[in-house]
Amino acid sequence: MRKSPLLGSIAPVLTRARAAKLRYDAQIENADFRAARGLDRNLLMALAGCDWIRKHHSLLITGPAGVGKSWLACALGHKACREDFSVAYHRVPRLFATLALARGDGRYGRILKSLAKTDLLILDDWGPEKLNDDQRRDLLEIIEDRYERRSTIVTSQVPLDRWWEIIANPTLADAILDRLVHNAYRIDLTGESMRKQRSPIAPETPYA
Repeated sequence: MRKSPLLGSIAPVLTRARAAKLRYDAQIENADFRAARGLDRNLLMALAGCDWIRKHHSLLITGPAGVGKSWLACALGHKACREDFSVAYHRVPRLFATLALARGDGRYGRILKSLAKTDLLILDDWGPEKLNDDQRRDLLEIIEDRYERRSTIVTSQVPLDRWWEIIANPTLADAILDRLVHNAYRIDLTGESMRKQRSPIAPETPYA
């Protein structure tokens, strides 16, 4: 039995989305611009076009807990899947833990290679704990491999001007952040947590 053209076009998108392991099933069309959180509609719609991924630029999303950072990152990740890009989502603390284990079981190089070749890498929940020596080296390897070759989204509750404190090594901080901030778009969200605005019986509201 022949598959319909529609099913044939959807299947690769679903495959990429499953492989990405995105935290939220978020779609950019459902972004909430009503809340007073500093979300620029024009910028978000431009990012949804994915030209920044084609040009290997990056995106830094900052703001307090619950204002929608992770949701927006996942929504852009889903849109990238629809535009035929490979995507990978990682919470930063868990990624560092995985890399620490991988050093001992021979998977370290393979994981770094996989991270390097992914079109869009989402690093969610960066900070506020300071990095140790291994984590600093891991982050430098990841960012260096991707610099001007692939795109990265980083989300954090910590303002950008305090990221140097998290890396806690002036030389490596300059090396990492110079590459990460260069050619990066920024979304600085504000306002109260959207989790507090949710009713226990209301449909899920975009947040994180």
